[in-house]
Amino acid sequence: MDSLKPFLKWPGGKRWLVPYVRRIIGDQRFEDYFEPFVGGGAMFFAVRPWVAVISDINPDLINTYQQVKLHPRELVEKLQALPVSKEKYLELRASRPTHPLEVAVRFLYLNRTAFGGMYRLNKKGQFNVPYGGGERTPEPLWTHNLLEDAATALRNATIMVADFQDALGTAHERSLVYCDPTYTTAHNNNGFIRYNEENFSWADQKRLARVCTEAAERGATVLVSNAYHAEVRDLYPAAEVHTVYRWDGLCPTPSKRRAVREYLLVLRPLRAASCTCGY
Repeated sequence: MDSLKPFLKWPGGKRWLVPYVRRIIGDQRFEDYFEPFVGGGAMFFAVRPWVAVISDINPDLINTYQQVKLHPRELVEKLQALPVSKEKYLELRASRPTHPLEVAVRFLYLNRTAFGGMYRLNKKGQFNVPYGGGERTPEPLWTHNLLEDAATALRNATIMVADFQDALGTAHERSLVYCDPTYTTAHNNNGFIRYNEENFSWADQKRLARVCTEAAERGATVLVSNAYHAEVRDLYPAAEVHTVYRWDGLCPTPSKRRAVREYLLVLRPLRAASCTCGY
């Protein structure tokens, strides 16, 4: 089955990683799929599992997935009725809708019109990314049929707000798990813990390693994206360690852009399991 393009622009998205993951998985087939840091869902839409559990701790993000699954056409109609302008952007950014569908409309509009597709909250939990302008528009959501295609892919997905530990509790011997915790690679070789602590604490990194190891012990195949740092690698002594490269496209000066190393850590099932079900 062909990959789908994610409907969200998301910082740290992993579309570039999909070919690496396909090579690692090979022709293995799985009964279900777990992604507890779903973000923009690039890996989910690439793998396109028949049955999945996707989750995140961001309630507005998860509500958006739920509304896309249930009401893609209504979302398109409401988005098409909104002008793309700085004035409308600031109005929506300041708004606080309560109806789930309207919350999702706001989320999608801001995501598609914000500067750089960034998602950032201030200390009060308020979205504070400036207006993007230029070619930033929600229009691809309907011109490329992104929401209706996503709704089809999400048809058999369980979508929930959950900590990764709770989300992975039912991963089993026929499961594929992909984890992409928030981290920065800008300081991989200089103060990794200090610069990453607000994104995803070191205690959470250790807890994630334990939870992933336990899932592998139950027979799941677990893949973890993480920063290229020895302290991270050492949390996964049983893992296959793959060094993967992405192009740093955030630098505005093309001549200064560079290839950035990251880790893809693979925990193969630690309990033999036969797998006869596929996507």
